[in-house]
Amino acid sequence: MNARDALLLGRVSNLPTVWTNFLAGAVLSGVSVPVDVGIYAVIALTLFYIGGMYLNDAFDAEIDAVERPERPIPSGRVSRTTVFAAGYGMMVVGLALLWLAGSVAGTLWWPVVAGIALCATVIIYDKWHKANPLSPFVMGACRMLVYITAAYCLTTDLPAVVVVGAAVVLCYLIGLTYVAKQENIGKVSNMWPLAFLAAPFIYALTDLQLASWTTLISLGLLAWIAYAIRFVKRSGPGDIPRAVISLIAGICVVDALLIAQAGRVDLALGALLGFVLTLAFQRFIPGT
Repeated sequence: MNARDALLLGRVSNLPTVWTNFLAGAVLSGVSVPVDVGIYAVIALTLFYIGGMYLNDAFDAEIDAVERPERPIPSGRVSRTTVFAAGYGMMVVGLALLWLAGSVAGTLWWPVVAGIALCATVIIYDKWHKANPLSPFVMGACRMLVYITAAYCLTTDLPAVVVVGAAVVLCYLIGLTYVAKQENIGKVSNMWPLAFLAAPFIYALTDLQLASWTTLISLGLLAWIAYAIRFVKRSGPGDIPRAVISLIAGICVVDALLIAQAGRVDLALGALLGFVLTLAFQRFIPGT
């Protein structure tokens, strides 16, 4: 496996969205992040994401042979067995890192339990997403569990605001994944599931003030979602994938909104940097 194929399999251009998910979960937990705990947790979540993407390609190899023959496995550049082994191996290493995080932070096995739930949900999505009408919910649950895992790395007393924030991300991912499921069809026949993308704005209504950071980020997110939906409605060649990668980058903006509403504008700006990085990385490594 060469470096290019390794990056393609892991869809690493989207990694900043995982990092900002961790940042949002940590901020909403209300607990400061020790440097070593943060490093262990971020690397673990990075491995879960890349490992999950590897497993996605491994499980989808037969379908990709018809629909996307240029992918590393159907093209013959990488064996399916190798990708399976790498994907599961990364998850095991990630769980070990969460154990280290819990040991240092004093949260013991809580991060590992959350990490196991996350890995299981990722595997369920990867294996059955093609024929599963609930796959948008399952994908959203993966991101929801990133928030919860991040919080459990820092505290065993899960604040309600973490659960609410995770539910916001869950809804956004339902709308995003619904669009992504139409990528090979080339058009979105029903638009109503896109209403789930409105969840961040409903959450932000409790803190909208003139010229506040929450309001400014909300307006920016609204403009970006409208930009992505324009491609969905147009549904020309390449428009659905363009909408999907745009909405993926928007995950960072959702995180920034939640972080700003929690009063950490400085870290919200860091999450917005993740949005810029995702768009930049997607120019070199496809996000889908």
